Amino acid sequence: MAGRGRPGPAPQSGKREEFARLITRGVPSAEACRIVGINTRTGKRWRHGRTITSSSGRRIHYPAVINKRKRDISARFLSEQERVVIADLQRAGHGVREIAISISRGASTVSRELRRNRDQASGQYRPYTAQRLAERRRARPRPGKLTRDAVLRECVQDRLEKRWSPEQISHLLRRQFPAEPDRHVVHETIYQAIYRPDLGGLRRDLPRVLRTGRRCRKRRRHPDARRPGRLAGMTMLDQRPAEASDRSVPGHWEGDLILGAGNRSAIGTLVERSSRSLILLPLPHGKGADAVRDAVIAALAPLPAQLRRSLTWDQGSEMALHAEITQTLGLPVFFCEKASPWQRPSNENTNGLLRQYFPKGSELRVHGPERLAAVAAELNTRPRKSLGWDTPAVRLHAALGL
Repeated sequence: MAGRGRPGPAPQSGKREEFARLITRGVPSAEACRIVGINTRTGKRWRHGRTITSSSGRRIHYPAVINKRKRDISARFLSEQERVVIADLQRAGHGVREIAISISRGASTVSRELRRNRDQASGQYRPYTAQRLAERRRARPRPGKLTRDAVLRECVQDRLEKRWSPEQISHLLRRQFPAEPDRHVVHETIYQAIYRPDLGGLRRDLPRVLRTGRRCRKRRRHPDARRPGRLAGMTMLDQRPAEASDRSVPGHWEGDLILGAGNRSAIGTLVERSSRSLILLPLPHGKGADAVRDAVIAALAPLPAQLRRSLTWDQGSEMALHAEITQTLGLPVFFCEKASPWQRPSNENTNGLLRQYFPKGSELRVHGPERLAAVAAELNTRPRKSLGWDTPAVRLHAALGL
């Protein structure tokens, strides 16, 4: 019982939630008060908030349940209105998946919301309480792990300078510090620290060591589709053996060219599908069909027969002499559909890695065979997520039984 000069009991949370829900739906304030069972003066205080002073001089603030100025947040977070819908549907007996479909969210999002932001006192899910809990949890103005931990920061910077990707570094940290979870970071944390050194503590010159070389993050864009002419005697990709598609047997290769300034220079790339092992082809005398034929034959001829099972290429004119490659090496050549680079996924991914060494718009003829061999060796000894963090060199040697 409240004493004289002391504030009365806190407003009933359940009635406040119901009152706010009715007002949000457009129900007049007087009608909402009648439905909930409160005095209209109480409804006015709830709607606009109030601050009272106790006899001891302590100020107690009851926040408004509606008409509060909302802070703009990303659409990937649940909004207050979505939380109201979740609460309404749950009370109506709908399951998590039905609720998720109604608000166009994932079922795991709804399940996590109901579990994390449930009112602890009553055990019920109340949308405005949930919104306050989420906002309180989101505001964590503290320095990141890379800022606080000099050892961790130095480890990340060292691998970035060796041209490791943030995801490779993230996996390394779990192996290097297995018993120190505070030093485990996801790759997005590293990306944010690179592009926001004021927040992440990394040096400002580190964006240049990323494969894109960009100093600012950019949206992905679709590559320009090429429209090459049709080559004679092509065997299409759908006729390639199934063992090549599931990567179960080594010896199936994907090939392409990366082009230099003005498309006047090129380097050939060959990637083995099962191990992701890379061979670079020097093309100092141009990228014509005869030059590519000679480079492919010179690169693959020394390999054992079990590593020369097939070659997949796009329909570029540089493969006009594919029949001579097949005749010389006993290596069938298969062709992708037009403008379908995803049909050579290993090669396309590797070409993206190579752009860190051979940027677009640069002159590629200046790179001799020794330089190309060194770059290929560096990539072949770099751990890959797709290989369970083995290296292409390890996988290729294992395939050969070495």
